[in-house]
Amino acid sequence: MTQRLALVTGVSGYIGGRLVPELLRAGFRVRAVARRPEALRDRPWIDDVEVVQADAADAEQVRAALEGVDVAYYLIHAMSSGSQFSSKDRRTARTFARASKAQGVGRLVYLGGLYPEGEELSTHLESRREVGEILLDSGVPTTVLRAAVILGSGSASFEMVRHLTERLPAMVCPKWVGNRIQPIAIRDVLRYLVGVADLPPDVSRVFDIGGPDVLTYLDMMRVYAEVAGLPKRRVLPVGVMSPRLSSHWVGTVTPVPKQIAQPLVESLVHEVVCQEHDIARWVPDPEEGLIGYREAVALALQRIQEANVATRWSSASLPGAPSDPLPSDPGWSGGNLYVDDRTTVVDAPREVLWEVLEGIGGERGWYSWPTAWAVRGVMDRFSGGPGLRRGRRDPRSLMIGDAVDWWRVEERLPGELLRLRAEMRLPGLAWLELRIETDPVGRTLFRQRALFHPKGLAGQAYWAAISPFHDVVFGGMQRNVARAAEAVVRERRSSPAGAADSARRAGEAREGAHAA
Repeated sequence: MTQRLALVTGVSGYIGGRLVPELLRAGFRVRAVARRPEALRDRPWIDDVEVVQADAADAEQVRAALEGVDVAYYLIHAMSSGSQFSSKDRRTARTFARASKAQGVGRLVYLGGLYPEGEELSTHLESRREVGEILLDSGVPTTVLRAAVILGSGSASFEMVRHLTERLPAMVCPKWVGNRIQPIAIRDVLRYLVGVADLPPDVSRVFDIGGPDVLTYLDMMRVYAEVAGLPKRRVLPVGVMSPRLSSHWVGTVTPVPKQIAQPLVESLVHEVVCQEHDIARWVPDPEEGLIGYREAVALALQRIQEANVATRWSSASLPGAPSDPLPSDPGWSGGNLYVDDRTTVVDAPREVLWEVLEGIGGERGWYSWPTAWAVRGVMDRFSGGPGLRRGRRDPRSLMIGDAVDWWRVEERLPGELLRLRAEMRLPGLAWLELRIETDPVGRTLFRQRALFHPKGLAGQAYWAAISPFHDVVFGGMQRNVARAAEAVVRERRSSPAGAADSARRAGEAREGAHAA
């Protein structure tokens, strides 16, 4: 039996990037359409799909991309403020609709916004409505799914709730925080998107999709605080803040860009509650039911709470966890992530540099400003943390789960990566990544990344306070690790018998270099 071909637009976006692996798991062949295919190079599913370069505004390119397609997912939205984005949405939708009809596409699927009937809509929601009607009028069987707030780490709507709640323990909010909303978990959205591909040809219509809970925006913030373990938030709704002023406020308080925050805030002036649940006739609810708001928030926060950085900020595959953050998410998704990233060339083989890195901490210290590390360790102990007292299990080798002073080994790939997670008392989550890479001419590179995910305003202030010392602490650490590895090489070249003592020599080299 020939596999059906699904074409997905918007693959570099939040929904599209998660939909591709779901379609592959459902047995589809997938054709990913992108203006810049090179931007997809590091996606975990890139080797399993056909990538086609096409601009959604170019009729010929779109028509060629749609050849032989059974179901096409239109996930393109010009999310920006001003009058231009709605006209651009209309043009690209018409181009796609005409090309789909000409190529005999079996079904179009569009994910739009939920809106109340009979009300004057915001520019953002009106554009979503228009795009849905253009596709429905294409002559191709079309499914338009209308959703309100989509709950998943990385979705713009959810990140607004997240950042407003985390950063402001007390706030004055506009009147719209009392409007009712029916949010839906990203896992249920993806299940519907895949499921509607099997609708019979005579079904061409709009479906409202939402989760089991109807809440106000204020309820959403309060429940988020409970799930995230934050103190109770105090909110005073007022009726004097316009949507435009609200978007400026959101853009200032959260890292969600203003051009995205504005159309979303303008949409919140409406109550967005599903008027029907007809979708269940063709895509039945799972036996355990749709995911509720509280559970959806917990799923979205799970990776952060587990501090699994590898699945958050690397290109690792995430099977079965479409609500987790992906590399394709915007930089502001999942909360702020502050990074101190440094790379230096080391005149030593990879295996020698690895020996030095795997021996870090404990008696050998951290290759920079030992007094500062000692003071910070004492401060951590006084605040209830482990400080530097735990040392290491073994002075030369590590295993995943080992304690190294106030760190714990989270990932270890011999010769490539050592990732340490901080267990010191911090207003946030922190990691130290030590990587070994090779540049195009074969030189050994030592890449060092310090990562910090702040919690609330205290976390923001903490990063600002320690940033001025990074060049001394992390810059010195990187330089001295490189010197220690190079010292091992010199020792081995001059006296092969001294190889067994190389670790001790590396420690001595560090002590002599830490002030550099």
